[in-house]
Amino acid sequence: MFNDIGPLELVTIAVLAVLVFGPDKLPKVIQDMMRTVRKIREFSESAKADIRSELGPEFKDFEFEDLNPKTFIRKQLDNDELGLKEIRNGFDLKKEMAEVTDAVHSRDTDTGSSTSAISASSGDGRIDMTKKPEEPAKDDRPPYDADAT
Repeated sequence: MFNDIGPLELVTIAVLAVLVFGPDKLPKVIQDMMRTVRKIREFSESAKADIRSELGPEFKDFEFEDLNPKTFIRKQLDNDELGLKEIRNGFDLKKEMAEVTDAVHSRDTDTGSSTSAISASSGDGRIDMTKKPEEPAKDDRPPYDADAT
């Protein structure tokens, strides 16, 4: 529950508790808090037992931790009835990215000296997106559309 609280945080909480409640009332406050935590745990355990008894014998191995999505996914990946490990191992992201990079770099040398991205397409209909498009001439302004503004 408190796995990420370090020693410095615990000391800070203890000092704050002494300052807020005082050294005289602090033991009574700690006892009340522990009693409350025990009651909450007992209530939780009885609720879990009631749910298990209501679900019936089909769900006797049901764990409430399985409702956590991370735990559920981890358990399903370890189970591997669907062949997910084979799919995961068959897909190598680094290899795919290297192939794409090689394809882009080899296409750079195939395009020649064209400066327009549209006119730099090779014979197979691909467009070279690495080239900057030609800038329009200063006199080639688009027509003014009064309705659009």
